Amino acid sequence: MIQAFYNIKSLIQVETHPVERVCGADMAKINTIEEAFLIVKDKLIAGFGKMKDYQKTMQQYENEEEIREYDLMGRMVSPSYCDSHTHLVYAGSREIEYIDKIRGLSYEEIAKRGGGILNSAKRLHEASEEELVEAAWNRLEEIKWMGTGAVEIKSGYGLYPEQELKMLRVIRKLQEISPLTIRATFLAAHAIPLEYRGRQAEYVDMMINETLPMVAAEELADYIDVFCDKGFFTVEDTERLLMAGMKYGLRPKIHANELDFSGGVQAGVKYNALSVDHLEYIGDDEIACLLDSETMPTILPGAAFFLGMPLSPARKMMDAGLPVALSSDYNPGSSPSGNMQFVASLGCIRYKMLPEEVINATTINTAYAMGVQDELGSIAKGKRANFFITEPIPTYQFMPYAYGHNKVESVVLNGEVQ
Repeated sequence: MIQAFYNIKSLIQVETHPVERVCGADMAKINTIEEAFLIVKDKLIAGFGKMKDYQKTMQQYENEEEIREYDLMGRMVSPSYCDSHTHLVYAGSREIEYIDKIRGLSYEEIAKRGGGILNSAKRLHEASEEELVEAAWNRLEEIKWMGTGAVEIKSGYGLYPEQELKMLRVIRKLQEISPLTIRATFLAAHAIPLEYRGRQAEYVDMMINETLPMVAAEELADYIDVFCDKGFFTVEDTERLLMAGMKYGLRPKIHANELDFSGGVQAGVKYNALSVDHLEYIGDDEIACLLDSETMPTILPGAAFFLGMPLSPARKMMDAGLPVALSSDYNPGSSPSGNMQFVASLGCIRYKMLPEEVINATTINTAYAMGVQDELGSIAKGKRANFFITEPIPTYQFMPYAYGHNKVESVVLNGEVQ
């Protein structure tokens, strides 16, 4: 089947020679086609160009059995957002802790008294797989209609072997039923259960010797992750877990430097992590380390916004030549939103990124950070037809400018209009 989308006001993030990621000064550049058309064939992008060439281009498809044409009447088309860091499988909200934060308690203080991740772990243990699937499905549908077409989902609220497996099985079920592209990450060390306080090495042993082999046997995860930070897991813990995961073919993704200079960035680069995420605390040493690596620095603006944390130095990182990705960190405790439109707005407002930079940071660079850059993240021939159609808006800069309402009118995923 041929699907032709025509009378597009602006076709955004077009690539004639696809790249894996965008770095440094190039992040301020995107390619758009004004007054454009886009052709989809068998769920893949087959062609695009200027409207003046539309009729001539369509002649080559005149013998196709089925052709559907969509007049977009001056709307814009953008590749779907890729959200490379979420925890959207969870049970229940944590608004009571939100009030504690307002009253002045820190993230670490809440965690020490059994709140935070441990609170979510308790609720998850009490929930069935069916309940978790239903709740997460609703969240996936929510973010789909705000423009997200690919999402990475982590475990990590299970804390114990069977509960971690339960989370990962829920993610696998979501992969089967959702039109979104989903990657699964085994968050092997997210928090230390109360009964393992003072016996952290034993807890890491359990995750390595009991949980990881079962995760690998059922092929439940694409990546392995560790919360390498002050008050959580050390560099030594992190390296042990990453080495164990890599033996099973799981590439690392690291929670790093959210609460302090933890050594997590250096550990991630050492083990060729696909991404290091959070990065509220990052200096010259971390930037220099990342420059010679294949690791994507990923900022989570929603978490810094919600927790009132220091801002990662996005401008300094890009000026040094690094790529930057922006993801939502959708979770019940520190970023209870998966709205990537708002993430893009925060990138501009709080991190002083240009609209072009946030487009690159939420599409091609986040596609790289979840290992799908060959399929998604831009408008390019041969890539999967994952894109959204905006409501009538004046410019693509309007997307991050006009925060607070959904500017996506319709969505196409895997070549299917949703």
